[in-house]
Amino acid sequence: MAAQLFRRFLAIPLLIVSLLAATPGMATPLLLVDMQTGEVLYNDDGGKPWHPASLTKMMTAYVTFAAIAQGRISLDTPIKISKKAWNQAPAKSGLEVGSSITLQDALYILIVKSANDVAIAIAEAVSGSSDKFVAEMNQMASAMGMTATHFENPNGLHDPAQVSSARDLAVLTLYIRRDYPQYLPMFGTEAVQLGKASLESNNGLLEHFQGTTGMKTGYVCASGLNIVATINRGGRELMAVVLGGSSARERNEMAAELFLRGLSGAVRGTGQSIVDLRNAPGEPVDMRPLICGKKAKEYALERQEAFPLGLKGQPSYLTDEISGATYVATDLGVIVDNVPLPRPRPSYAPMATASVAN
Repeated sequence: MAAQLFRRFLAIPLLIVSLLAATPGMATPLLLVDMQTGEVLYNDDGGKPWHPASLTKMMTAYVTFAAIAQGRISLDTPIKISKKAWNQAPAKSGLEVGSSITLQDALYILIVKSANDVAIAIAEAVSGSSDKFVAEMNQMASAMGMTATHFENPNGLHDPAQVSSARDLAVLTLYIRRDYPQYLPMFGTEAVQLGKASLESNNGLLEHFQGTTGMKTGYVCASGLNIVATINRGGRELMAVVLGGSSARERNEMAAELFLRGLSGAVRGTGQSIVDLRNAPGEPVDMRPLICGKKAKEYALERQEAFPLGLKGQPSYLTDEISGATYVATDLGVIVDNVPLPRPRPSYAPMATASVAN
């Protein structure tokens, strides 16, 4: 049944658009998906509302890929760092106000470094303003059936109304992989060289877990440490989503454990398609008190005791030594009167249709 439902999902036309020990107060949505069939192999709170943090940039990338496909912008288009873009909080590219890079370089920096300034700059170039771009993001999320998702900005910096779920982020990942496979190398790149700076990914699986192919990490205090990760091992293509980790170590080790359980058959599947997994009602969990508040130290120790993998003197799933791919970007400097005019908001039907909704 799950395979049939996923085939129905794939049939949508292209041109639309353990397991882990729990502790008191802990909330860590976990999701493991077979990307070849769409079956949910493991689910723990996968539909719980959650702040996506920089996982937001996966939708920023998707909307940009769609704009390229429609001819509204090209990979060679210069992307200018405006004052608004430059004023974004870190992580940032290090580019100065007025500097330009090609859209291709910008997408690599957006995805690998998770640069908040570049997210705004891309949004402004694609749609004329970040607000108009966010409207496109929400239109696309609705068309994809991401019923828990709402965006307020294109970079994932915290806003109480910026919300998604592990389920929705998994669906978005499948759309990226299906509709724009030519851009998947961006999500599997470990570092971008920009001048003398090396802008590195926070996805530790790319360097230490054999078979990792992508995708994206994210963090704000309110979300904890999030990751969507994908692997290809022995012909198995799996996706893990972990939200709300207390540290990068915990988040990455949890994702690796999900993968190993799926590969070994320790989790045999739920028989449910990711498309039919329902989101839960309610407000997103706020991890700020546990991650950045007065309880942070106590909570971190609690999590270390509950899930010690990867700590000094403890075993780890992340033991492979992989030379990650590096992409070289170029600062074009200040380009005067050579940035394309903003495109009008398109009238196209989004690349995903409401037929994939729950």
